[in-house]
Amino acid sequence: MSKGYWIATYIDIKDPAKLEAYAAMALPAITGAGGTFLARGMPDTVHEAAQNTRTVVIEFESLAAAKAAYQSPAYQEALAVLGDGAVRDIRLIDGT
Repeated sequence: MSKGYWIATYIDIKDPAKLEAYAAMALPAITGAGGTFLARGMPDTVHEAAQNTRTVVIEFESLAAAKAAYQSPAYQEALAVLGDGAVRDIRLIDGT
């Protein structure tokens, strides 16, 4: 079975306090669902579209596990706390 990946890019952070509260709840929700953070932060170098946005890459045992983590009650609670605090693009990708 191939791994699943959750890739998040932060297009605009509108409320850093909401983002901080979200992160405090999202971290245990994601790791508790089997997610392993592979990379997170601002890019060192950007090419082509050159969008300098915070990016997070999380690995799961499968795409189904990544989907289950996103849909879990614990993560949905974290999302509710984030609310309109950030504009993000979340992609769940099969590692094949």
